[in-house]
Amino acid sequence: MADYKYMQMLAQKFPNHRYVKSELINLKAILALPKGTEYFLSDLHGEYDAFQYIVRSASGTIRMKIDEAFGNTLSEKERDSLAALIYDPENEILRRRKSEHDFNAWCASAIYRLIVICRMVSSKYTRSKVSKLLPANSGYAMQELLFADDDENRSSYYAEIINSIIEYRAATTFIKELADTISNLAVDQLHIIGDIFDRGPKPHKILDFLMSRRNVDIQWGNHDIVWMGAACGNRACIANIIRMNVSYNNFDMLEYGYGINLRPLATFAQDIYGDDPCTAFAPHILDKNRFDPIPEGLAAKMHKMIAIIQFKIEGQLIMEHPEYGLDHRLLLDKIDRERGVVKAYGKEYEMKDTNLPTVDPEDPYELTPEEEEVMVALEGSILNSGKLQRHIRYLYSHGALYEKCNGNLMFHGCIPMDENGEFLDVTINGETHSGAELMEYLDEQIRDAYFNPPLGHTSAEAADLMWYLWLGPDSPLFGKDKMTTFERVFTDSKEAKKEHTVPYYKLINDPKICEKIIRSFGLDPASGKVLNGHVPVKIKDGESPIKGGGKLFVIDGGISKAYQKTTGIAGYTFIFNSRFMALSEHKPYEPIRKDGSQRFHDPKMQIVQNLPERMQIVDTDIGAELLRQVDDLEQLMAEYKKGTIKEVFNDPKVRKMWD
Repeated sequence: MADYKYMQMLAQKFPNHRYVKSELINLKAILALPKGTEYFLSDLHGEYDAFQYIVRSASGTIRMKIDEAFGNTLSEKERDSLAALIYDPENEILRRRKSEHDFNAWCASAIYRLIVICRMVSSKYTRSKVSKLLPANSGYAMQELLFADDDENRSSYYAEIINSIIEYRAATTFIKELADTISNLAVDQLHIIGDIFDRGPKPHKILDFLMSRRNVDIQWGNHDIVWMGAACGNRACIANIIRMNVSYNNFDMLEYGYGINLRPLATFAQDIYGDDPCTAFAPHILDKNRFDPIPEGLAAKMHKMIAIIQFKIEGQLIMEHPEYGLDHRLLLDKIDRERGVVKAYGKEYEMKDTNLPTVDPEDPYELTPEEEEVMVALEGSILNSGKLQRHIRYLYSHGALYEKCNGNLMFHGCIPMDENGEFLDVTINGETHSGAELMEYLDEQIRDAYFNPPLGHTSAEAADLMWYLWLGPDSPLFGKDKMTTFERVFTDSKEAKKEHTVPYYKLINDPKICEKIIRSFGLDPASGKVLNGHVPVKIKDGESPIKGGGKLFVIDGGISKAYQKTTGIAGYTFIFNSRFMALSEHKPYEPIRKDGSQRFHDPKMQIVQNLPERMQIVDTDIGAELLRQVDDLEQLMAEYKKGTIKEVFNDPKVRKMWD
């Protein structure tokens, strides 16, 4: 009965056998196309400029297409300029306006060349799919040029299209849209393996960019999950995201990007620490603020203020949840102000700063009335930030704790394991799970916290779990024994500040462990790979991103400027196309110079596996879904032949097809 009802519903879309046959022909043809190119990136950390360049350049693939098409006809400088036009059309056009003697002639030449590249990157798709991806206003002209033939009778027609584009001053818009189309077509599917937020200044622009793209999925990282918890109103998460971004001088993003009101924090910090230089809390200035240039001294005071508030709120949470096993993070009550030391892990460490006027030694985890006002303001700003809430909703709709795609497994951090490589039993909210089951359970709990908190709990309370996942020792998103925020700001002890990674990161050098992880998620370890990030790969120290004999790839190579001294490079992209799998190693992104010029570095590409034969859509997850659709349509055809479902011919829309 259920199948029959489904067939009746399907018949509404395909009302007779001719409709069915037309769709079957279309699906069978699509299945024979080459697999689209997948790109995997991780740990973006707000570095929008570098990220959008990597995506727009398709990690060097665009330059390869340019060399293939024009290697014998254009000089290297001309090919560089064409690549720059695709990577950053806005600024390249501005440069050309100033430098070209005949700007219109340059536009005509640029359009011809871009059309050639666009044809190359669109060759894997049906004409229908390409047409749907073309911009609304320029789509007709673009489509005519893309699908032009060599018929000399039409050559003047194609030339006139370009002449008219220039005559009516639409050339620059057309060029920008054509460059965008090339970028979109070159990257068929984009996998973001966690940590969009924090450190860098423009996570909001990254999310705007992702929301404008097709075929994006996101695997949440610990820096994402703490923002997701903050969006639920969880105070521990809120204090963490504010402290992190104040400490990295990201005031433009906080106040202008998301409309978070920092005035109460700034005012209170200035009042309390007016004569205190707060030296230990000086911000990391990787980027300057354009709209909200907070003085460095005030930023340090704000950092100290929100850090103290964070430690208080976290202390309250730790005492409410003894099951989290985080008592070692209760340090405000372990401070001896007279001696200037703090006791942690059975030892005493000298403190760099003991000026703590808002910390009551008798009740160190209680917020003062002024601190409560600060938190009320921050909480209100975050809950009422339309842009932030839209971005978080997108993270839920396009994200998950892990993803399986075309035989590969993606997650941000780790799978909790013991020293012997056995999956660790982790108890959360009274339930114990391990391995893949743990990831499934946590994914469900994270969604419930936002959309459907448990009876008697608010979303903010349910999001205590997200705070734990941000820093908990058994969290698959954190992967360390502890987070030493307090120790880093209050002590100089390397021992106290040391964070030790969990056994997973040593175990994954063993191919059998990687195969075990792949198998536990229902994938084939003979062909499947694991892609994850989180821990920067120190290339300059000889470390390799390739683990477990090529079964697992850690692709956090340091796109964040904060890590580039550690890694020696500026990030990885993992590429999976119809012919091979490869790692692209990127050099640091260079911003636009004062004269308007810009230097782009081609990545170093390493093929890690050549496929035995070219992979087609029929071999992919999408192909499996299309094959199911083929089965359904063939069943519908059988129902039409038996007469159990009546064909429709007299509907005007149906009659139009017959005519």
